[in-house]
Order: sequence, then C-alpha cells, then structure tokens
Amino acid sequence: MARTDIARRVYNHTWKLDPIIRSLLDTDFYKLLMLQMIWGLYPTVQATFTLINRTASVRLADEIDEAELRAQLDHARTIRFSKKEMIWLAGNSFYGRRQIFDPDFLAWLAGFRLPEYELLRRDGQYELNFHGPWSETTMWEIPALAIINELRSRAAMRSLGPFALDVLYARAKAKTWAKVERLRKYPDLQISDFGTRRRHSFLWQRWCVEALKEGIGAAFTGTSNVLLAMDTDLEALGTNAHELPMVLAALARNDEELRAAPYKVLTDWQSYYGGNLLIVLPDSFGTAAFLKDAPDWVADWTGFRPDSAPAIEGGEKIIEWWKEKGKDPRKKLLIFSDALDVETIEKAYLHFRGKARLSFGWGTNLTNDFVDCAPERNDQLRAISLVCKVSEANGHPAVKLSDNPEKATGDPKEVERYLRIFGSKDRVRQPVTV
Repeated sequence: MARTDIARRVYNHTWKLDPIIRSLLDTDFYKLLMLQMIWGLYPTVQATFTLINRTASVRLADEIDEAELRAQLDHARTIRFSKKEMIWLAGNSFYGRRQIFDPDFLAWLAGFRLPEYELLRRDGQYELNFHGPWSETTMWEIPALAIINELRSRAAMRSLGPFALDVLYARAKAKTWAKVERLRKYPDLQISDFGTRRRHSFLWQRWCVEALKEGIGAAFTGTSNVLLAMDTDLEALGTNAHELPMVLAALARNDEELRAAPYKVLTDWQSYYGGNLLIVLPDSFGTAAFLKDAPDWVADWTGFRPDSAPAIEGGEKIIEWWKEKGKDPRKKLLIFSDALDVETIEKAYLHFRGKARLSFGWGTNLTNDFVDCAPERNDQLRAISLVCKVSEANGHPAVKLSDNPEKATGDPKEVERYLRIFGSKDRVRQPVTV
C-alpha cells in the first residue's frame, strides 16, 4: 500500500471540504456490537448523547470554527454503508465466529444514517447534543469526537508551512517508533489500537496502525477501528461500553432495579455474544460495588476490563475476586485501556505477567501524542480529555460514577442518589489527562 505523505496532505487542506469521516465503519467495533443488541432489545428507548470537555481550560469554540464543525457534522450525516462494507460485515469472521451480525440487523443497518444534531456556543465551549432513538444517537459518539479532535489538530497546524509540517510529522513518527521499539522487548505482549475517538487525524491513526503491524508483528492483535481493520486486514476488536449500564440504570423504576442494572446488561449481552466477547466492564457505578453484589455466574465470563481504577490496584482486586469465586486467574483475561502509554503498559505487563492473561488497548497516547513535536511550542496539539456520553434515557438523567470521581458524569442530585445506593468505596480521585 502506498503511504500517504501526511505533511503534504495537511498543507494542501485548501479544498472546500476535506472530510474527516469517510465511512460509517470509521468507528469503534464495540459500537456495532452494542448497536445490534440495542436494536434487538431496546428499539423504542430514546437517548441523548452530550459532548463533555473535561479539559475545561481549553476553549473549543475559540479554537474550532463553527462553520467548519457544522460542515463536517453535516457531511457525516450524508454517509451510508457501502455495498462492499455490508458484504464484509456479513461475511467476515469476528472473534472466531462467522455471521456475528443477524441478517435482519444488517438489512436495517444498510439504510442507516446519523440523526440530526444540536449545536450551540456558550462561554467558549460547544454544546453538542444528539437526541433521538438510542439505536441512532449511539452511533454519533465516535465520529463526533473524531471530528472535533481532528478539527482542533488542523487549526493548530494551519500556520505551519510544508517544511515545518514535515518536521512535525518526522518527530511524531520517531517518537512513536521509539515506543514501538520498547514494546518489542516483550514477545508475548498482546496490544491493540483503541485510539479512534481522540486521534490526531484519520491519516495519522492509519500510520500508527501500520507502524504497529510492522513493528511488533504478532503482538499487535488488531484495532478497534472497523474501517482500518477492513482496509489493513486486521482483527476488529471491542466489547462493550459504559452506555449500556448507564441507560439501563436510567430506565430503572426503583432502587432495586437500579442496583440490578449492571447485571441485567450482562444478561442481555450474553444472549447475543459469547467467548472472548464476554468481558465485564465493572466501573460504571464503582468496581467495589459491582464485585460485592455480582452473581456467581459473572465469574464464568472470560475476563474484565478495569477501566478507571489504577491498573495495578484495579487488576489485583479483580484477581482476588476471581480467587474468592474459585476461579484460576491465570485462565482469565484482564484488558487494560485507560490512558495507557509505554510506561503504564510495561508496568502492568511486568506486574501481572503469569498472574492472568493480559491484553492492552492503547488509545490516545498512541494516536495523538504530538507533545514537543512542533518546531515551536503549540499547546493546541496536546490531546485533551473529550468524551461524548449518554446524558438522558427516556427523559431520565443518566449517570456514570466511575472509580475516579473526576470522570463522573450526570446531574449532581442523581450522582448523589447513585452514591447512596452503590457507595463510594475505593473511588480515588486522580487527574484526567486524556
């Protein structure tokens, strides 16, 4: 495959619209897996997704032109799945299973389009909301984040000439390759690309994926980006996300149903998927609360993805829980994915090697690490913590507590209610960088 000259392409961003989203497959694989379940089990649920800039010091509306943002959002709404993409989804093997997607679901998906959006400017920030059926609004999360992050990158580089851009990307490539060389030391490492949502750009994510594919070989297990998986002949990887328990909790009619919501999600999930897709995401309302009340059958699942707790502490608590349930942790899978970079990957790998099976989902620090790469200091090239979370379901506020209070989202009164029900044990406040 001929490699794109990224610096030249960036310098030539002069046509009216250079689309950031080129395909509806340019999303994380777990979006399609969750979408099939949502379409099948919750077709009438209405859900709102809302942009949240956790790096409040960065005024997005001052950095990104509103007309450009609207143009990119509008363009994304014109895209449909192509025949080639639908054939690939129907015929490819995912997680060792053919026809993971139901033909009726694929027939519906073939006509899918992103729903309308609501965009306002307020106090230097963008208020971006997506209202409508959950089966439609859920698909905005990844493209919306990718659009905003890439527009921010483009704005940061607009004043750079072709040689300065060449230097910028040469330094970023060297920086990434140095990380690859460090990871080569661990031949039994299992690492994948989870960097779509906060990437520097689509072209840069593709470069990073191709670099890992060549640089660490079989240790690179695939990418969460479905389009890149298709184009580069890699495994499409992904399990489930916080939106599932957040929506089911918001739909709960009483405190008892609210407590049961995290486990209802798992019951729903295993009615669709099995094997290595049986991965528990325990931290939506606190990992300690989840483990305390989890039914015994949860221990039969393949593994856990401890997302917001510190990797060592979170992993050790899950290993201890497995032992209490009579399971051998060495046969179980831990997937780490929160704010990883080479140092945190190495530390967790060396700590847990031999204690459990390990996998690492490398995100923002893989696909958007341009710190100190520009010829002159440019803070706009520094990645920020930007998320798009479900904020409401059927008119009820949605909440995420997280193991890190800095990542909590939702109406403050509802957050307090959830804390009364789930408790705050082991929740540790930590800075959120990406």
